[in-house]
Order: sequence, then structure tokens, then C-alpha cells
Amino acid sequence: MKSCTRELWFNTESRYQFINITRDVEDVLSESNVKEGLCLVNAMHITASVFINDDERGLHKDYHAWLEKIAPHNPDLYNHNMTGEDNGDAHLKRQVMGREVVIAITDGKLHFGPWEQIFYGEFDGRRRKRVLVKIIGE
Repeated sequence: MKSCTRELWFNTESRYQFINITRDVEDVLSESNVKEGLCLVNAMHITASVFINDDERGLHKDYHAWLEKIAPHNPDLYNHNMTGEDNGDAHLKRQVMGREVVIAITDGKLHFGPWEQIFYGEFDGRRRKRVLVKIIGE
């Protein structure tokens, strides 16, 4: 069995941002030479997410609006922020959007359904953060 581990680093310009990382993950897969297996993509920070969905601007705006309804960025609302932080909302957004995804690898390619892409979701940005890509297989 082969394995390949890489970290992707991001420093977002804003507090809240989605980044399509599909091409980056495909590059790691190509480097791994794995033809059949699994690819784990994991946000390594508790205020960030990795998820799979459509790369459609309206959908991303809908996500933002929906997440702000269920966990608005208002530091006065969260007990977590009593520690001096202001990112209680980002922790909750990450919980909703998820920590990681696993994608099947078939014939050396990510085995996606129609329109599926991989995204890094940042909810407390403007500083350097990373995503783990771990590929295993033959």
C-alpha cells in the first residue's frame, strides 16, 4: 500500500471565505501515484472546514447567509468569547460545515459525482492555516 501526506497552507484575506481546493488535492493525488484508494482532506483548525459541494457563487452566498442566521458573528452572544476571543461563531460554523471529507480514488482520479468540488471554508481568517491531504491506496 502507498501513502502520501501533504499540507496545504492558506492565509485568507477576510474573516470568512471559501476556497476551491480541488485542483490542489488533484495535484497531491497525481504526485502520490495511487490509482485505487481513498483521499482524506481535513481542516487542521477548529474554526475552519472542508466540504464538498457545487462551485456556484449563489450557493456560496446562501451558505454565508444561512450560517450567519444560525451562528452570527456577534462576540457578545458566545460564552467562548469571555476568554478574550471573538470567534465563538466560527467554532459553531465549523461544526455545521464539517471537519473533513473522504473521496474515493478510481483509476487515479478523484471519484466525484456531477458538479462536486472540494472547498476549504474559513470562518476566522486573516492568518495562516492548513489543510491535511492524506492519500492511501495502491
